[in-house]
Amino acid sequence: MTGARAFGKGVAIAALGATAVYGHVLYPAYIGYRSRGLTPSQPEDPEVWPGLSVVVSAYREAAVIGTKLDELTGTDYPGQMEIVVVADDAETAAAARRPGVRVLSSGERLGKARAVNRGVAAASHDVVVLTDANAVLAPHALRAAARHFTDETVGAVAGEKQVDDPAGAQGFYWKFESWLKQCESATGATIGVVGEMLAFRRKAFRPLPGDTAVDDAWLALDILESGLRVVYEPEAYSIETSAPDYDAEWERRTRIVAGNLDMLWRRREALVPGALPVTAQLWGHRLVRSSFGPMAHVALVALAVPAARHSWGARLFLVGNAAGAASAGVLMKGGTPPGPSRLVAQVFFLQAVALGGVRRFLAHDRPAVWPKPERQAPAAAQSPTQLPSAPEAASGPAGTPASRAS
Repeated sequence: MTGARAFGKGVAIAALGATAVYGHVLYPAYIGYRSRGLTPSQPEDPEVWPGLSVVVSAYREAAVIGTKLDELTGTDYPGQMEIVVVADDAETAAAARRPGVRVLSSGERLGKARAVNRGVAAASHDVVVLTDANAVLAPHALRAAARHFTDETVGAVAGEKQVDDPAGAQGFYWKFESWLKQCESATGATIGVVGEMLAFRRKAFRPLPGDTAVDDAWLALDILESGLRVVYEPEAYSIETSAPDYDAEWERRTRIVAGNLDMLWRRREALVPGALPVTAQLWGHRLVRSSFGPMAHVALVALAVPAARHSWGARLFLVGNAAGAASAGVLMKGGTPPGPSRLVAQVFFLQAVALGGVRRFLAHDRPAVWPKPERQAPAAAQSPTQLPSAPEAASGPAGTPASRAS
C-alpha cells in the first residue's frame, strides 16, 4: 500500500508538473516540431489590390487620433482605401474630423465590440482592417496584409505586435508570441491575433456580441469556424508603447485573461478534440497557459512546502520559486531585474496575471466596457516614416518603407 501511495503521488506530481509547463514549454515544443521544415506562403503582389476599409475604434483618444490619421493617409497602399473612425466621445470625434475620413460618433460609450460592429457595418470595401489609435503601423503593413487575400482560403491576416519596451521584459513576451503564431500559421492557421493590426474579409464577419471583452479573438474564432484560415504576417507589424506601469499592465492583462476564459466557456464546443483545426491551439495557446497551468504551479508549491522537511528537491523548488517571485516583485515595482532573471520575472508575472484573470472570471468580473483614462500624446511621437525596418525593430522581418499617400 505504501508503494502504491508513493506511485500515485509521483504520478500526480508528474501530471501537475506537465500541466504547469505545458503552455510555456510543452505546447511551444509541440507546435515548433509540427512546423519544422514548413515555410509560410509568401504571396506575390496582386494585379488588382483589394479595396481596404480601415476601421479605428477610439475612446478618449483625442490626443493621438490626429497622428494616427496622418499615418494612415500617408501610407502608399496602391488600392482604394477608406478610413472609418468610430469615436465614442465628442472630443475624439472632433479631433478625427478631416477630409477623407468618415467619423461615426455615438455620443455614448459603446465598448470595443459594439464599436467594431458599427465600423464594419459602415465599411464599403471587401477587406476590413482593424487598428488601434495608439498603435503605429509599419508603412508597408497594409500591403503586406492585403497580399494574402489573393488566396481564397484566407479569411483573416494577423499582424505582429511589437512593444517599445527598452527594459525588454514585455518585449520578450511579444517576441515569444510572434514565434508561436509563425509556427501555428505555418501548419495552416493561427488563433493568435491582436487588435492593433487585424485584416479580414468583410463577407466572413459576423457581428460580435456586445458583452465580449476579447473582440479580436472572438472574431478570429468566427472566421476559423466558417472554414477559412487566419494567417500570420510578420511584415504587417505595429509598434505600441508599453504600459506606463505594472498596475495598468496588471489590470489590462487580467481583464484579457478573464475575457478569454469567458469566450472559451461560451464557445466550449470548439474545445472538443477534432472540432476545429486550431483546437489544439485553443488548449495550448489560450486555455492551459492562462488557467490550468498556473493553478497546477500553485498546487506544486503547496505540495513542496511539507515535503521540504525531508526533500532537497522540494527545497530547491521552493527556493527557485521564491527567487522568481522576488524578481517579478522588482519588475512590478518598476525596477529592472538583472540579466537572465528578467525573463524569469516576466514568466512569474504572467503566472500571477493568469491567476488574477481566473479570479476575475470566476467573480464574473470580465467587463466589455472598462474605465479608461484620457490617452496622453507621447513626449516624442514617432512618425510612421521613422519606424525602424524590422531587423532593427523588436522582431520580425519587414519590407521597404513607403510614404506616398494613397
